Amino acid sequence: MSIVVTGATGHLGRHVVEALLGRGVPAAGIVATGRNLDAIADLAARGVTVRRADFDDPASLKDAFAGADKVLLVSASEVGKRVPQHRNAIDAAKEAGVSLLAYTSAPKADDTPLLLAAEHRATEEHLRASGVPAVILRNSWYFEVYTAQIATQLEHGAVTGAAGSGRFTPAARRDYAEAAAAVLVAPDQAGRVYELGGDTAITLADYAAEVARQSGRPVTYQNLPVEAYTRMLEGFGLPTPVAEVIADADAGIERGDLISDDGSLSRLIGRPTTTLAEAVGAALS
Repeated sequence: MSIVVTGATGHLGRHVVEALLGRGVPAAGIVATGRNLDAIADLAARGVTVRRADFDDPASLKDAFAGADKVLLVSASEVGKRVPQHRNAIDAAKEAGVSLLAYTSAPKADDTPLLLAAEHRATEEHLRASGVPAVILRNSWYFEVYTAQIATQLEHGAVTGAAGSGRFTPAARRDYAEAAAAVLVAPDQAGRVYELGGDTAITLADYAAEVARQSGRPVTYQNLPVEAYTRMLEGFGLPTPVAEVIADADAGIERGDLISDDGSLSRLIGRPTTTLAEAVGAALS
């Protein structure tokens, strides 16, 4: 059996490869793909097959997926370009005759008003129309969305957003990666849709308080109107479409759109999901 992991040069895809190895999948049965093969040369040294794959280059996807039994399509990161990129990958998987394609989507992608879900919804629709046997992994928010900014949060003494007192269920990338690996090695996954999220709902004020507690420094949550938060993100140099998606996600948090609390994630990985304290502690260390 050959399992292809796209985006292995990124954070989530890399974690999935490690999780597959941890589950006993032979290195020779894993194909790690990405645009920059130098970034995964160490995986090749461990026996993992590495192949170039570029979502904008259908020929590279065809080569990367050749002989694959299963493919994990880690969603692309370029807002506004993901639908054609994902279509290229799905079409290549169909041509390869894969028995399963797993796709990392967005929470409640089929009916949420979140801007970030629009491209995922279109991808899911193309996936269903393609006839490729598929399982959908609708990952909720990642702790790393916030902990990656922890140095700045400490410098300014603030976590800024537009989520109000809304609650959401974040988990760590490693949690979602372990879930993807579990699905890829399990039988009878085609047709399933998993709404995945952390075990405990939190607010951004909870997050700021935990950063303050563990760092010993004053950090508070500063809430802005969505429009003001969008302008602030633009001021940091983010393109307007990206800033709008990020700010809209905070509005979604306030509405409760990023709560996925049915326990699917912890059941798949066989343990509790990463806690807020653990995520902050890892970032501070």
